[in-house]
Amino acid sequence: PARYCHRPAFPVTPSLMKEPPRKSHGRLSISASHTPRDLMTPTPHLKGAWKAKVITLFPEAFPGVLGQSLTGKALQHGLWALEPIDLRTFGQGKHRNVDDTPAGGGAGLVMRADVLGRAIGMASRGTPEDPARWPRVFLTPRGRPFTQADAERYSRAEGMTLLCGRFEGVDQRVIDHFDMEEVSLGDFVMTGGELAAQAMIDATVRLLPGVLGNADSIEEESHASGLLEHPQYTRPATWEGREIPPVLMSGNHGEIAKWRQAQAEDLTCKRRPDMWAAFEGKD
Repeated sequence: PARYCHRPAFPVTPSLMKEPPRKSHGRLSISASHTPRDLMTPTPHLKGAWKAKVITLFPEAFPGVLGQSLTGKALQHGLWALEPIDLRTFGQGKHRNVDDTPAGGGAGLVMRADVLGRAIGMASRGTPEDPARWPRVFLTPRGRPFTQADAERYSRAEGMTLLCGRFEGVDQRVIDHFDMEEVSLGDFVMTGGELAAQAMIDATVRLLPGVLGNADSIEEESHASGLLEHPQYTRPATWEGREIPPVLMSGNHGEIAKWRQAQAEDLTCKRRPDMWAAFEGKD
C-alpha cells in the first residue's frame, strides 16, 4: 500500500521558543530619515526594503495582524517596513480637525483636501513619482475590486502609500491631484480603510522574496493560476466516516495532479463564473 507522507508535529520546547540571534547592529544598512531613529528598534528600516506607508486616523491599529506569523517575522527581520502616519497631526486648528461638511449639503463629513495634501506630501518625501515604482492607493468602497494581480503588481514596486478613508470619503481634488488609485476590498462598506489596508498589505508582503518558507505554495494557491484552489486533506485518513480521496493516497503524482486540476476547475466553474469565463478565454 502507498505510504501517506506527513510532516511530523514536534512538541514546542523552551529551547525552540527562543528568538533567533539578532544580527549585529553594525551590519544593518539603515536608510536616511528626517527624524532620529533608534538603531536598537526591533523593526529597523533597512535600506532597500519594500515599505508600506499608511495614512490613518488610527496609527495605533498597526501593525495589528501584520505583526503576527510570517508577515510579523518578516517585519522583524527587515524584509519589509511599515510606517503608519497619523493624519490627525496635520489637522486644522486647536482641535486638529481633519474633516468638514460636504459642499452642496448632505449627511456626514468629508476629509479635507488641505489636511490630506499635507499628509500625502510628507509621505511622498523620498519616494519615486512613478506610480509603477510607488503606487498611491485610496481605500474606498467605490474603488475597483482588489485582486491577486494587484498584489503581484504592488509587490514588484519599491513600496506604496495607502490612504485609509473615513466618514463620507475624501475631497475628490486630492485623488485627482495625486493621481491615486481607488481600490475596494469588496462590495461592502466598513467604518474605515484600516482593515482593508492590512488585508492588502498582507496579500502583497507574502509575495516578497523570503517571506514565505515555501515559495511553491504561492504557485498552487487560489487565484495564482486563474482558478480557485483544489480541496486539501491531511491526517487522520478517516474522520467521522469521511475518507481522504484514494487518489491522494496512491502515490501517483501524475494522477494526483490531474485530480487537483479537475477539482480546481469544477470549484471555479460552480462558485466563480466570472473567473471561469476568464480562464476559458485564455484558451
